[in-house]
Amino acid sequence: MKYLLATLSLLVVGTSCAEAPKIAESKSSASYKAELFTGGIEIPWGMAWLDQDTIITTDRKGELRIIKNGKLEAQKVSGLPEIIASGQGGLLDVEVDPDFANNSIIYFSYSGTEGKTKGNNTSVMKAKLDGFKLTDQQVIFNGEPNTDKRHHYGSRLEFGGDGKLYISVGDRGQRDVNPQRLDRDAGKIHRISSDGSIPSDNPYVDNDKANSTIYSYGHRNPQGMAKHPTTGKIWTHEHGPKGGDEINIIQPAKNYGWPVITYGVNYSGTSITDKTEQDGMMQPNWYWVPSIAPSGMTFVTSDIYPDWKGALIVGSLKFDYLVLLKLDGDKIISQETILQGIGRVRSVKQGTDGYIYVGVDGKGIMKVSADTK
Repeated sequence: MKYLLATLSLLVVGTSCAEAPKIAESKSSASYKAELFTGGIEIPWGMAWLDQDTIITTDRKGELRIIKNGKLEAQKVSGLPEIIASGQGGLLDVEVDPDFANNSIIYFSYSGTEGKTKGNNTSVMKAKLDGFKLTDQQVIFNGEPNTDKRHHYGSRLEFGGDGKLYISVGDRGQRDVNPQRLDRDAGKIHRISSDGSIPSDNPYVDNDKANSTIYSYGHRNPQGMAKHPTTGKIWTHEHGPKGGDEINIIQPAKNYGWPVITYGVNYSGTSITDKTEQDGMMQPNWYWVPSIAPSGMTFVTSDIYPDWKGALIVGSLKFDYLVLLKLDGDKIISQETILQGIGRVRSVKQGTDGYIYVGVDGKGIMKVSADTK
């Protein structure tokens, strides 16, 4: 493992590639600015495009909203389930069906009370969007077991190149119990079909000691997920403790190590483990020490940003900026901080119009465009 002391003194970054060269902060000649696109959303946790001009977005406090031509519609979407909007919980990510234009189906994740035990966990509902009303609601995933803890829900949704729906669930604050146990849903990436059924090629579908929705395990709190535009692979990032935020490329039945291995420590500064690697456990594709508190991620494919095209963008809750990560295939080869001071970044998406949109706590949704000054 080689290390990078970035020119930005806040960051020390590592990669999982033993042959990776030492790299420095890249410097882009591009000049872009972020301006408010739509206000009125307190914590814009997730967003997706219904069509070229219409965004559906979640507000973590428990509201599902529609933005049309840049204007937040006054009417809220009705028909939501019971949502525990407390701590880090609430209405979380939203995704549209690949055939939304014909079936009007959306999916959203939330801290729900479904399940057999007291408390709540990460749930996913499928529903038809009829104007401002949800119909045909169906819970297609609920994490088990429930808990009264109010943090580490995950919870991103993304359709992979295989057409399956991937769901991230955090460890729910029970690191010594959940991430390494295959009979518990927390600390995992799950994979289901769009109707909620279990794909026959899921890695644990024939294992009666494991939950059949599980695709990978050993995760802490994955709050970023995106499909690679060329390979169709699912990439995620997750919060480490104090240090050790990670980017991972998700593979079936792989163990990503938490909390047996980590590049982070407890918030008090004490050690979690003396191991940063172990046989049978995946190394991160990239990590940050200290933490940047990543949230949201998107691949840039748009010609609007020629200097950024082909890169991965990750938001930082902690430092009020975004990180632009340049790629060589599946390897991250450099990073650059961009749009410093934008605010506490919650979500990042490239829209159907090719522009990048950033959900910022306390502001709303920002739109990134060329700075012509």
